[in-house]
Amino acid sequence: MARRLTAAALSLLSLLALASCTGKEAPEQPQGAADPPRIVVASGQDVTGKNGIRQQLIDAWNAREGEHGYRARLVELPGSADQQRSQLLGALQSGGAEYDVVNLDVTWIPEFAAAGLIRPLTGAAVKSPDDIIEAVDRTSFWDGERYAVPFNSDVGLLYYRKDHLREAGASPELGRGVTWDDLRELIDAVNDAPKPGNYEEGWTTQLAAYEGRTVNAIEAFASAVPDFALTDEDGRYTADEAQLTAGVTELRERTASPYMLDESSGFREAESLSAFAEGRTTFLRHWPYVYPALYESFKGELGVTRLPGKAVLGGQNLAVTSNTSEQRAAKAAELIAFLTDPDSERCLLRAGFAATRTSAYDHPGGTPECRHASAYSAGPSASPTGENAEVKAPDQLAEGVSYSRDVLLPSLSEAVQRPRTPLYGAVTQTLITELGALYGHRPPGDAQVAKNLDEALSKVLPG
Repeated sequence: MARRLTAAALSLLSLLALASCTGKEAPEQPQGAADPPRIVVASGQDVTGKNGIRQQLIDAWNAREGEHGYRARLVELPGSADQQRSQLLGALQSGGAEYDVVNLDVTWIPEFAAAGLIRPLTGAAVKSPDDIIEAVDRTSFWDGERYAVPFNSDVGLLYYRKDHLREAGASPELGRGVTWDDLRELIDAVNDAPKPGNYEEGWTTQLAAYEGRTVNAIEAFASAVPDFALTDEDGRYTADEAQLTAGVTELRERTASPYMLDESSGFREAESLSAFAEGRTTFLRHWPYVYPALYESFKGELGVTRLPGKAVLGGQNLAVTSNTSEQRAAKAAELIAFLTDPDSERCLLRAGFAATRTSAYDHPGGTPECRHASAYSAGPSASPTGENAEVKAPDQLAEGVSYSRDVLLPSLSEAVQRPRTPLYGAVTQTLITELGALYGHRPPGDAQVAKNLDEALSKVLPG
């Protein structure tokens, strides 16, 4: 039987579907003698939609053309993150695309830096570096040098249905220190009570054979093993079978029936969001950008808190390509400084992204001032469809808890990184492949999965 989605969930699903579509780069307009030189910025598609916050910040830079003499143009790359990475690598290695600034996933920085595709940045590219969240800023460096500046960050959060918990006789408010044991007890309570609506299983996440499986695995491994790291600061392999076995055991326990929705082993962001929006689960692991639309759907029945255990850091950083000329590189650095300055970060937070600066979170319970982007300066936030409809997702949660200050900021500050290595593409593919055994027919034991994973990673990584 078909299930109906809320309007907000449908708009998010439409957006996620759009992000996976294939499109073509908009052609460069002919430049006349009076046209200013351009800085071309290549990025993945903006989750805030058409004419989203990234484009509005570019427009704000262009409005100051008289100050710097340049105009910027945003080129949104089609396809998945893996496809975008391949496009950027091919374009920069061949010199076939005139990109001056690239918006890179945080896991790509070592690879692009080690390959000489992006250049080290001077202080001119970053304003007030002490204001950037330390854990977030560490993603900008490789081999002791800064190669990028954090643009927007990301971290896993736990969303939940308060009405499901209330009907099960549990408290509808989860504290900031909720653990996985607490979560399993709550799921047991919901399972033992009369089933609400379309409810099937306790929680869902993203475990399909793509980066989501890697993210969930690193969160489980880092939660099970103190100070866990697959690689050291030089990208050498540092884990062992015992650590991997503990991590695999934790991942299996989190994703076992009757706690996780079985279909989650094939879910990406869109499918997991859909299952939660339909009421098929009580809990959802997802990213901050879905908070406004989920709140629009469920209002006071939606809860959000920090993910139990460790959460993985995501996000994108801005870098200057090595192909661009010295003169354009200097202006590109100025553009990056503008796009990542404190006001831009407040605008990004208002639009639904996780801001990278501590100062953006100085207004809990209120709305941080945003001057660069007019559509976000007077109250309304952009909807996922790109319309400037007001989304009234509150910052103040129950018992005086601030979403931005008490949930999002500490989640970012204490998040763990995925392996830092120029070989990240091979590492994540290895994790995806070897851990897939957990979700197949007759899965092997934890120790065997860990042994296979250890052997495979040892072949991929030095050390």
